[in-house]
Amino acid sequence: MELCHGQRASSVLGSGVRSSSKHASLVPAVVAGARGLPHPASQAAFSQAQAPQARAAARRSARNAAKQLTAASWVPNAVQPAAEAQAVPEQAQAKPQPVVADLETILQERDACGVGFIANLRSIKSHTIVEQALRALGCMEHRGACSADDDSGDGAGLMTQIPWKLLKKDMPALNEATTGVGMMFMPNDDALEAQAKALAEEVVAAEGLALLGWRQVPIAPEVVGRFAKATQPRIWQMFISGKPGQTGDELERQLFIVRKLIERAKTAAMGAAAEDFYACSLSNRTIVYKGMLRSVVVGAFYKDLVNTDYETAFAIYHRRFSTNTTPKWPLAQPMRILGHNGEINTLQGNLNWIASRQNELEHPVWAGREGQLLPLCNAAESDSANLDHVAELLVRTGLEPQESLMLLVPEAFRNHPDLMKEYPEVVDFYEFYEGLQEGWDGPALLVFSDGKRVGARLDRNGLRPARFWRTADDTIYVASEVGVLGDVMSNAENIVAKGRLGPGQMVLADLETGAFGENASISKAIATKQPYKEWVAKSVRRLEDMSPVSYPAEAKMDNATLLRLQAANGMGAEDAQMVVEGMAQAGVEPTYCMGDDIPLAVLSDKPHMLFNYFKQRFAQVTNPPIDPLREGLVMSLEMRLGGRGNLLNPGADTYRQVLLNSPILLESQLAAIAADATLKSKTFDIAFKAGTQGSLAAALAKLCADVEAAVKAGCQCVVLSDKATETDMQPGVVPIPSLLATGAVHHHLIRTGLRSDTSIVVETAQAFSTHHAAMLIGYGAHALCPYLAYETARQWRLSSRTQSLVKSGKVPDISVGDAQKNLKKSLEKGILKILSKMGISLLGCYHGAQIFEAYGLSREVIDTAFTGSVSRIGGMSLADLQREAESFWAKGFPEKAMSKLEDYGFIQSRAKGEYHANNQTMAKLLHKAIGLGSGSATDASAYEAYMAHFESAPPHVLRDCLALESGKQPISVDEVEPAADIMKRFCTGGMSLGAISRETHETIAVAVNRIGGKSNSGEGGEDPIRWTTLGDADDAGKSASFPYLRGLQNGDTATSKIKQVASGRFGVTPEFLVNADQLEIKIAQGAKPGEGGQLPGKKVSPYIANLRRSKPGVPLISPPPHHDIYSIEDLAQLIYDLHQINPAAKVSVKLVAEAGIGVVASGVAKANADVIQISGHDGGTGASPISSIKHAGGPVEMGIAETHQVLTRNELRERVVLRADGGFRSGRDILIAAALGADEYGFGTVAMIATGCIMARVCHTNNCPVGVASQREELRARFPGAPADLVNFFHFVAEEVRQGLAQLGLRSLDELVGHANCLQQRDAPLAKTSGLDLSFLTTFAGESGASSIRIAQAVHSNGPQLDDEILADKEVQDAIRSQGSVSKAYDIVNVDRSALGRVAGAIAKPYGDNGFKGAVNLKLTGSGGQSFGVFLATGLNVHLTGEANDYVGKGMAGGEIVIVPPPASPFAAETASLVGNTCLYGATGGSLFVNGRAGERFAVRNSRADAVVEGVGDHCCEYMTGGCVVVLGSAGRNVAAGMTGGIGYFYDEEGDFPEKVNTEIVAIQRVLTPAGEVQLKGLISAHAAKTGSAKAKALLADWAAAKAKFWQLVPPAEKNTAQVNPAIAEEAGKKAAAAPVQMAATA
Repeated sequence: MELCHGQRASSVLGSGVRSSSKHASLVPAVVAGARGLPHPASQAAFSQAQAPQARAAARRSARNAAKQLTAASWVPNAVQPAAEAQAVPEQAQAKPQPVVADLETILQERDACGVGFIANLRSIKSHTIVEQALRALGCMEHRGACSADDDSGDGAGLMTQIPWKLLKKDMPALNEATTGVGMMFMPNDDALEAQAKALAEEVVAAEGLALLGWRQVPIAPEVVGRFAKATQPRIWQMFISGKPGQTGDELERQLFIVRKLIERAKTAAMGAAAEDFYACSLSNRTIVYKGMLRSVVVGAFYKDLVNTDYETAFAIYHRRFSTNTTPKWPLAQPMRILGHNGEINTLQGNLNWIASRQNELEHPVWAGREGQLLPLCNAAESDSANLDHVAELLVRTGLEPQESLMLLVPEAFRNHPDLMKEYPEVVDFYEFYEGLQEGWDGPALLVFSDGKRVGARLDRNGLRPARFWRTADDTIYVASEVGVLGDVMSNAENIVAKGRLGPGQMVLADLETGAFGENASISKAIATKQPYKEWVAKSVRRLEDMSPVSYPAEAKMDNATLLRLQAANGMGAEDAQMVVEGMAQAGVEPTYCMGDDIPLAVLSDKPHMLFNYFKQRFAQVTNPPIDPLREGLVMSLEMRLGGRGNLLNPGADTYRQVLLNSPILLESQLAAIAADATLKSKTFDIAFKAGTQGSLAAALAKLCADVEAAVKAGCQCVVLSDKATETDMQPGVVPIPSLLATGAVHHHLIRTGLRSDTSIVVETAQAFSTHHAAMLIGYGAHALCPYLAYETARQWRLSSRTQSLVKSGKVPDISVGDAQKNLKKSLEKGILKILSKMGISLLGCYHGAQIFEAYGLSREVIDTAFTGSVSRIGGMSLADLQREAESFWAKGFPEKAMSKLEDYGFIQSRAKGEYHANNQTMAKLLHKAIGLGSGSATDASAYEAYMAHFESAPPHVLRDCLALESGKQPISVDEVEPAADIMKRFCTGGMSLGAISRETHETIAVAVNRIGGKSNSGEGGEDPIRWTTLGDADDAGKSASFPYLRGLQNGDTATSKIKQVASGRFGVTPEFLVNADQLEIKIAQGAKPGEGGQLPGKKVSPYIANLRRSKPGVPLISPPPHHDIYSIEDLAQLIYDLHQINPAAKVSVKLVAEAGIGVVASGVAKANADVIQISGHDGGTGASPISSIKHAGGPVEMGIAETHQVLTRNELRERVVLRADGGFRSGRDILIAAALGADEYGFGTVAMIATGCIMARVCHTNNCPVGVASQREELRARFPGAPADLVNFFHFVAEEVRQGLAQLGLRSLDELVGHANCLQQRDAPLAKTSGLDLSFLTTFAGESGASSIRIAQAVHSNGPQLDDEILADKEVQDAIRSQGSVSKAYDIVNVDRSALGRVAGAIAKPYGDNGFKGAVNLKLTGSGGQSFGVFLATGLNVHLTGEANDYVGKGMAGGEIVIVPPPASPFAAETASLVGNTCLYGATGGSLFVNGRAGERFAVRNSRADAVVEGVGDHCCEYMTGGCVVVLGSAGRNVAAGMTGGIGYFYDEEGDFPEKVNTEIVAIQRVLTPAGEVQLKGLISAHAAKTGSAKAKALLADWAAAKAKFWQLVPPAEKNTAQVNPAIAEEAGKKAAAAPVQMAATA
């Protein structure tokens, strides 16, 4: 195939300078055999397929008869006798036991992709469709990736109709109606290949079908890369004739059974080799050609695809970007039904639910053979493959493919104005199927076909791009990008419509009827097929109808009993006061700061609740977290109680369920559920006898057996309760930890195939935080009643202390009922937050998904209650947990009556509480050592005391349990590399200016620059004055440039060499970016992974607001990184953007440790990052919810080890520098991080301590007593630090590293980095368990090259660019140099990504964002690639005729972008989608005019740009802080969520705009002032003049009528401006009128 029109050769590869050009320009001609000429799989190969000697003689003659086929004679095979079925292995016949999905297995495969389809509605078959699909595939190469060899693609392929014309050239006798064609991957081994064929043939014969023969598929193996070649299969086509009369859907079902039986037979017979025997497709309608190939060689590899006789009426194409680099040919796509771009976040739960109910799936069409179709899913396959398995079963059972996708990937049907207006019937459809099938949730663009229909479905959040267009010949095109055919101009007059898929939407091309449907018509047709409203009414009861909401007004126990119960159930003083009472008072989870510096629960000598041994997982890179704060309309906490029923044969009597609006039950609601006769609820006490060895394990076994018996007897609601034990407290009867009981019962029911027959409700005293609630639900509970938390809230409000605080006005006056209501609301909000971190929208999808990892639990515990969860370091046994549970329970039986709860000090440092690594003793020792406050005079003995302090401290991190041992003799420290070289590897963490003061931020930067290290700007931009070199420092260390700093020297610079780009984009401008040595993309933050940042309004001073392009005093919330980083290929695009604007800056990506981080890091390396940073869970923060600080993220040691090991194994380690941070405080920490694999080392909290922090832990309040983390002037004046203090600390650490290296006999860090074989687990016993196993950390991954060479390697490149061509033009160079004007014209194609970013950088470097006085005017024609006009600077004006993709104008700071459709286009511009999603994201200036519609998330985080577009999707103006947006057409949902500044104008023709606005912050009004009218009309006039917009001209022509239909959005920051406030406008008018009079009087 040819390259994309005008394509620059390297651009197509996606991995920049390293990309091999070996096959980039392959243009396969007609290959041998393409038109029936002889080729390796010619007639002879077809007719003489060898039979192995071992075949049964009885079958040989019959089989050979079927094979004697030639082009001239086609002899059908005799039907095989059914008695032959016994040849299939017995294991292939039996019903399988449910297998629980293992997260370790799931984590090995993560992917994202580019997809699309082409379909002719007239069902006209042609080779042109194949050619176009191959071309489109090649033009989306950048959406895929390659292995370390830069040549083995992660996967690419096509699904089409079967090319009968091509096949019948060799086999004229093929009957198209009765023949199935299988595309088979076979093992690359003669004996295994023969065995695979024999197995397939035996299954076919046993089914009574005829095997017509085998065809070896003609390929060109020389185009396959090294990695892919190692696992390349032999590829055959298998031809099967159905039974007499079998055609259409019946034949498809038969072939499905055959394939499933082959899968079971191969698993039983072939062992590990079975995975190399794979059916890509086996169908009478469709065929799949795919492999571990780059897009551009698919047509070269498969010679059939370039044969002009290969004709089809549709093609689905797919290019895969796998974060895993171990090639697996079967995981290339398309699958059998689907091509999937995205990530299923709920996969583990989906697989477990499928496993638990697959044995109950029944439908008459299968005639009792359902068991032969199982197991349905396999955790070793990708999320896409497993979703395809379920969709395929539904389609083969008789559902239409669009119906299957609707129930598997439901849209957000609540709070949806357009849905309720256009197709309200679908609500009943979704409500009914919610009771049968949990959603497969996550960002997904799914293209699908059953051979009769071709369609596409987008996830409920709209987190993948999907554009479609239709041509005059009734061909439909859907693609992840526009421009993939390169014909936007040449074919313009034939393109009759352009659109996009919005969130939850679908399009469908019906090849049988010729109809093309969009979402409303498809949904209406499916929803009216059955009487779903009647079914729902009969099947579902609502909890509020069974039990009205009621909150007790009085306490249910006395205070003494409450204290005993709290103590016995693990609730400490902090839990009661900060967490439960805090939530009861405020209705939100409490916020704290600084991070988590206490020991992991398994290392602690204090008892911990079982919940504390788990960390929440979170989304990073492969899929995005979502925003529960601003995009909560797509989220739901609804749950169902009751059995599930049979998904394959639904009806009015399929199930009887109770619908819960929330999983948090009130005590009265629980009572109603527990007594419900329809559910046949039964309550089980969860308790064990204390002091008896093994009694906990025995109690769990009995509980599981009792529950199993009850469920078999019809119990549809199991209530697990510790209340009986708690009510009648006895020292010898201890409640089983509720999480342990829940998980054990849940998994027991899965293993027994009963899980979907019942629901689990937990009544427990042990749940009182958001983490507790999420864990219970994640491990199987449908709902919970936290009765002790409710009682705590009641007694708090009723206490005399609270009543006094209410009277004094210090606490709001809320009722006892409101206190409980607030607690419930806080738990619900917290659960939503935890779901959103993983990118999950629906609690029903999160339920049972086990999205946690264990740190400190043994395999015994995991297998008992948490099967499939990751637990890599061993730890507590059931006996250990029994002792811990008993120790808590004993606290409820004190010798003396209790007066208060024990303060464990888990959150705040307490004298007798838990150990905190960042403690005041440590801070004082460090301050003394470095000379803080005493002229920076060092004290070596104090540093020795500082080191001794840590040596004597209890183990609190995993590295404390490791020892360094090289086996070499020590050497003199004089032989070790100098401290200066070591310090060059030091960095500081991304602490934002705003969270900390200018004094702290700049002092740290100056210090790190002095040692040759790299400081980090954090989020929030940077003052340009900091980029200058200091030359005015006096002898006292003072400077007029930085008068508030001390200890300065001439030659100092306060720049942060690492400049951070975070989701909020605060302060990210072209000038900021081009002045960076490194650019860091913050995907996640250690203290709160999966969440955005938050800066309280009182910290947003005028200076901070100016840097961040926002308003003073307005709180700034950074959303989680999901707006332009939906997936791995979107991250690759942002890396590309940054390399584009600043080709001299390395790009780093900041990740947080969690299981699976190695696979994620592989993807990041393949996405062309230069540096990967791994942060630990214990990172600091200025403000974060307590549960996030405490319960999310993993230990940095695990993150470094896994990342280094996986990168090394995949030959990617030498591509990237690995940087780590996470509580590093000493040289020993650096040595261990180096041995684990880190090249560079980050310091966060300790750097603040070294500049004066005293660990007051009040960062989030703006009241830091030493001015380190405050914006208050009087507190900042107390800042004690100087750069030399921090320099002294770094010197001490570097010297400690040198001493350590000398002891190990090593001369440099190069000799230690990656040598985990220098680490040994210490023998020192832990307080709780002897089960800790750190072998994961001490595993040597192999040689990985010299660390210093990695650090010194050149910046990765984007390869040749359109921008280079523009900047090479002498006239352009002269215009930039002289600030003159120039006009130029160029063609552009979709692979020209980040176009004009480099030109903008060339302007911003000398002139800043807005200083350029000239004009570079560029006229472009074609399809703009992703990030068109990224980071534009003032003076760069761009006019594009054609179309553009996602991220137009991202981060633009000035200039102008005008986009218009081709002049010959027949469609109305205002109806056409002309630009993609997330345009104008983070813009800080400039103008954008689009004569067409934009997609989702338009102008998110826009702070100063103006824009006019003719329609937008959902979430427009989200988080906007400035600028002006005018929309001349319809808008989607959730407009202006989180909008705190700027103004929006929306034309409302339909009269429904107000219901689409999120009015939490903004007000909505008509245009009320002359200034507002002038602003609006001026922008529309400019739009008409620049784009020729017919819509704009029509509005201006009847302005009075048009103006009356505009709405104005007014955030609080704009309410006193002349544009929105008539009073202000009137005052301004008076001043303007008076001004000439005053001037005359003066004259």
